[in-house]
Amino acid sequence: MKTFMKTLPLSYVLLLFLTVSALCQQPENSFTTAFYASRCGVVLDSDVYKGGGTDVTEPLQAVLDRAPKLGRLHLILDGAARISKCLKVYSNTTIECPDKSCGLFLSDNSNCSLLCNVTGDMEHIRDRNITLIGGTYNNNSPGQVHHLPNKKGENGVFSKDDKWVFALEFYGIEQLLLRDVTIANQRTFALTMANWKYVKMENIHIDRRVRKDKENQDGLHFFGPGRFLTLRDIHGNSGDDFIALTPDEHDSKSAIEDVLIDGVQLDDADQGIRMLVRGKGKLDRVIVRNVTGTYRSYGFIINPWYAGNGGHYGNIMFDMIDLRPMKNNYTYSPPFLFKLGGNIESLTLKNIYHHTPDYDHCLFIVGGEYYLNRPERPNYPTKIDRLIIDGLYIDERNVQSVPETYIRVKSQVGVLSVNNVILRRAEELPKSGSLINVDGGAIQELILNNISAPELKLRGLTSLGVRYLL
Repeated sequence: MKTFMKTLPLSYVLLLFLTVSALCQQPENSFTTAFYASRCGVVLDSDVYKGGGTDVTEPLQAVLDRAPKLGRLHLILDGAARISKCLKVYSNTTIECPDKSCGLFLSDNSNCSLLCNVTGDMEHIRDRNITLIGGTYNNNSPGQVHHLPNKKGENGVFSKDDKWVFALEFYGIEQLLLRDVTIANQRTFALTMANWKYVKMENIHIDRRVRKDKENQDGLHFFGPGRFLTLRDIHGNSGDDFIALTPDEHDSKSAIEDVLIDGVQLDDADQGIRMLVRGKGKLDRVIVRNVTGTYRSYGFIINPWYAGNGGHYGNIMFDMIDLRPMKNNYTYSPPFLFKLGGNIESLTLKNIYHHTPDYDHCLFIVGGEYYLNRPERPNYPTKIDRLIIDGLYIDERNVQSVPETYIRVKSQVGVLSVNNVILRRAEELPKSGSLINVDGGAIQELILNNISAPELKLRGLTSLGVRYLL
């Protein structure tokens, strides 16, 4: 290199130096706002799964801090960087990684998130237009604590007394886009949001390689208020909820509306999708479709969870569900595919494929106490105005035993419509069990149409004066 430089005129050497320097040091009024991290004093000698290398928190933050002056910023993280503090991202910022080997690894004992928006406002939207494209963001769960004391209550979405360690955090943001992103080894939640609008996430991998049982290693968790959320092709593994919509869990008043979740693949996740409304908040206009894979304990939890008035659910719809149960790891309540509760206006479940191996996963539990296997109590109320099940296929051809019932009604349902049911059971299995069992609840109007399950009965209905529409 020295020999080569000696052969060049001094003017060429100076031009080469200025050209390389300009790639990072753009003028404040420049429209070219793309910065390669490797050319900005950032040593990218880490590994997104093994860690190690140089702590480059400060030089990376220095690049991000240029966004307000430039008006917009595009950081190309062209390698693996180890950081020890949360990187704060401003409005109109894009962070792009060329492939999955690039990204961020959090140092041991950092006990913080990897990225957050700069204001983090739970009351007002102050940050806009933030984009993450590609890369791996490793929260390094073995090196972090579950939570820290938080006397100031800053971003303490569960409690003013502690601060959970999330992987990514965004509060008070509009127009957030994540595409082709891997979130690895989350200590608690992989991503947490509150107070948001216009959010889209596509091809997101939750890669929980280090599994801590019963340690709140959830996937994507959305608190309210929020509106216009699109999630497509979300796949991987989580402890507890893989996706959670909990509009008023932290304040008992916020709402989440207009949600599309299309394409979820669970890989041995503890739980699937939770929808939790506990107080005066509301969850409305939600569509979930194309959910496949394997789960351990609980597939879909649609109830307030906490004691109270039952929350407010508007119109919720599921379509094309094919989840296969595995041995449950939670035992405080029997395992299930769907558990429903609270005040629900309309819930539609279409094209449900239920495979029953030798695990005791109930298909539908309607009402009862929200999180335990008990009858309904006054502070755990359920009132479902309309419950529609349209397209239910039950496969019992490769099992040793069959469940007692499939739809257990433990609370009040206005209209229950069950349509297009097919049961396939091996010849050697007993011809017993019930399709619907009213167990402490009530159904005002029952509609049955095109049921092909001659082995099953309807229990607990005639004594309640139910009207049949066949």
